[in-house]
Amino acid sequence: MTTVSLHQLSHSFPFSSPVLHDVSLTVGQGELMVLLGPSGSGKTTILRAIAGLVQPGKGDIRFDDRSVLGVPPERRGAVMVFQEHALFPFMDVGANVAFGLRMRRVEATTIRAKVAQALAAVQLAGYESRRPDELSGGQRQRVALARALVIEPRVLLLDEPLSSLEPSLREDLRDTIRTLQQQAGITMIFVTHDQTDAVAIADRICLLMQGAVRQIGEPRSFFERPVDSDVARFFGGINFLPGIKRGRIVETDLGPLEVDDTERPDGDVLVTIRPEAVEVGTNGHNNLVGMVESYSFQGLVARCGAGISDTQLQLTVTPYQRFHRGEEIVLHLPRERIHLLPAETDL
Repeated sequence: MTTVSLHQLSHSFPFSSPVLHDVSLTVGQGELMVLLGPSGSGKTTILRAIAGLVQPGKGDIRFDDRSVLGVPPERRGAVMVFQEHALFPFMDVGANVAFGLRMRRVEATTIRAKVAQALAAVQLAGYESRRPDELSGGQRQRVALARALVIEPRVLLLDEPLSSLEPSLREDLRDTIRTLQQQAGITMIFVTHDQTDAVAIADRICLLMQGAVRQIGEPRSFFERPVDSDVARFFGGINFLPGIKRGRIVETDLGPLEVDDTERPDGDVLVTIRPEAVEVGTNGHNNLVGMVESYSFQGLVARCGAGISDTQLQLTVTPYQRFHRGEEIVLHLPRERIHLLPAETDL
């Protein structure tokens, strides 16, 4: 297993703005790190730099304790799976998967055994004689994954492998990738713009915006402890309330709220609480009475908007909790679920 370290990586393409700004990141041995961010945030450039397909303008890339900047791509031990599958259309599935092994002059009987094993691992046992144009998009992506895994790389790099798939196929392949990564113990870096995919598959997430790292941590930390309002907004649907903190009390338009955050200094703050953290009913502190202004059934959950003192608070409820516009609703904001951020002037 291999540790991948990026040290103050910066890069610009000719006639364009810088795409990476002092990116530093360590991916541990056997870790699945997700590079998450909007289009143009530098995710794929980082992946290509690790693979050796882009020479960064500044900084260093290390596998364990060795810099790989001067090492050609084919000798780095990093394999990249592209969004477009990149299968050879004139080869059958078996030949596509075997390609890397043949280039390494592996013995034929060993190749056959390894190809069969790799295809079984991605749930395509017996597909050796199929042509790429006979496969679905999800199956082609599985073949590309098998082709990468069969050569037992030190590091596996996946560039938006799920983006072109239907939702049901995305979830299935996502689970397959996670299972294979855990079984092989391989260091994996997975690029996506989709928060759901990132949260479901990652050991840790590195969120990139405009070529810079904004936050690194376990998936839960982005929901419970975003470092700033931009990170909080990227994960969607959060409630923001300007307030003034005095000790454990924050004065807001909803009234005084008790909080657990003792690290944030007194003064102007931005109160945040996720819709799924808002509870219906009372529970000792931070109880509010409002009026239902909106209700939307969304399948597994329902979203409700409650008006309180000219402020609307969003909450997520079960689909079995039904509310009607104009109905009075009592809400509880658990103090341990309230997170304080620096104040913003444009709210």
